[in-house]
Amino acid sequence: MEEALTIPTGMTAVKKQNITTIINQYSKRLMGFIKQRVSTDADAEDILQDVFYQLADSVKPIEQVSGWLFKVARKKITDQHRKQKHASFSDVFAEGEDDYFFELTSFFLDDSANPETAYLRSIFWEELQQALNELPEEQRQVFIQHEIDGVPFKIIAEQTGETVNTLLSRKRYAVLHLRERLLVLRNELLNY
Repeated sequence: MEEALTIPTGMTAVKKQNITTIINQYSKRLMGFIKQRVSTDADAEDILQDVFYQLADSVKPIEQVSGWLFKVARKKITDQHRKQKHASFSDVFAEGEDDYFFELTSFFLDDSANPETAYLRSIFWEELQQALNELPEEQRQVFIQHEIDGVPFKIIAEQTGETVNTLLSRKRYAVLHLRERLLVLRNELLNY
């Protein structure tokens, strides 16, 4: 990780030394913290590098370096989760509704221990499960395999003997049904 980070050349020698010291002191702990919260080592390394770049770019003095580093890491992890969830479920809502769904999924996938959030999250997952159970078996399986498990259509086609176009069609019908059901939930929550 440290080989990938380059400290800007226009920086004073004292600041370079301070940043190098901070990197050496906090890299392992911060990497362990990040790895527990992301799915791949590559994502963890990217986030760690982003944190240290933000440190190098900071112009204000940082009083509590440890707290600042972990706070920035948490924000970067949240941003990364939002990107992944948004990309993976982006076709559930029609154009123009993506912003709301982005907020909705980040809210329901948030790990905070707030009782209200936990309750609303459980409602979301129950509604999603009910909506999935209403689908015909073929549509449900394609949606779960592709969207939730991340299996590419080509592999699903090889496993099932169906064409990719057939699988795409089944997933489209599943998405249309889920969009309708989750929009109902959205409207209920907005009036909540």
